[in-house]
Amino acid sequence: GAEGTLIDPAAHGGHAETDLAELALFGSPMLERTLAGYNEISPLADGWRDRVGVHQLHMLAVHAALFGGGYGAQLASVAARYA
Repeated sequence: GAEGTLIDPAAHGGHAETDLAELALFGSPMLERTLAGYNEISPLADGWRDRVGVHQLHMLAVHAALFGGGYGAQLASVAARYA
């Protein structure tokens, strides 16, 4: 069968946890498969799941500023977990 290639339109050289947190924030349909791939190539540090919200704060703030609505409430909720 044919194989496809995924090209990330928002690729960046940032922290892997930030990349994964953003995928989780927007409901990546293949998140667990992506996580397995990351771990295979470069294992994630212990406790990374506890830091997901920290890595989502910037993207939530941008979306709250641009789109308002539930993003502001979600930003406040996530920030409160780390206060």
